[in-house]
Amino acid sequence: MKNLLGYLGFVLILGGGSGLLSDRLGGFRLFGFVRFLVPDGHETAGYAVLLVLGVLLAIPAARQG
Repeated sequence: MKNLLGYLGFVLILGGGSGLLSDRLGGFRLFGFVRFLVPDGHETAGYAVLLVLGVLLAIPAARQG
């Protein structure tokens, strides 16, 4: 369970971070799956939520050892 939370948190952190960078800098999307998770018109807030959710999932996984 710890590994699953850690991997999921890592993927969400990378997806949210790359989405924010892509949204702000106008580059290509590294993780294409995040556009299906974020509603149209709310990209910046959605990517930020993914990033925060990833951090919140990764913290307990890191604390468990």
